[in-house]
Amino acid sequence: MRLTQQTSYSIRILLYCAANPGSNSRIKDIATTYAISELHLFKIMHVLVESGFVETIRGRNGGIRLARAADTISIGEVVRATESNFYLTDCFDTANRDCPLVDSCGVNRILAEALRAFFAVLDAYTIADVAKDRSQLRGLLDLDHEPMHSIVAASFEPRPS
Repeated sequence: MRLTQQTSYSIRILLYCAANPGSNSRIKDIATTYAISELHLFKIMHVLVESGFVETIRGRNGGIRLARAADTISIGEVVRATESNFYLTDCFDTANRDCPLVDSCGVNRILAEALRAFFAVLDAYTIADVAKDRSQLRGLLDLDHEPMHSIVAASFEPRPS
């Protein structure tokens, strides 16, 4: 099984927000950091907002942030929300089964057990677990620099006379 790019990017976005607590993360900065087009990022954001993982903040200092604490968002939840199906074989697709052995084949039981084990592991870890070393993440994500919009805003503030 291979997870889609949408799932990978979704986890990366959540990690970015978890590494940037107390601040709104800007879509443009996230897109630049991960080399994702902003348009693609907006499509992914829609899923994350609808699933209740992130919230959007409008306005001058807007952006996105985690809608829940990072320790309450399991990796399994994110995978379930961002993947379209988990058919390990066509036997899992009840609408399109064509194998005469489907109801008596032991392989289906084994694969179903494997899928349950896969999710049990993913459910055991949260975004907070993955973002545990926040200072290293902040450095890798270049979150320790002053945001460009703060620098620009400061340069246009009137000087005291």
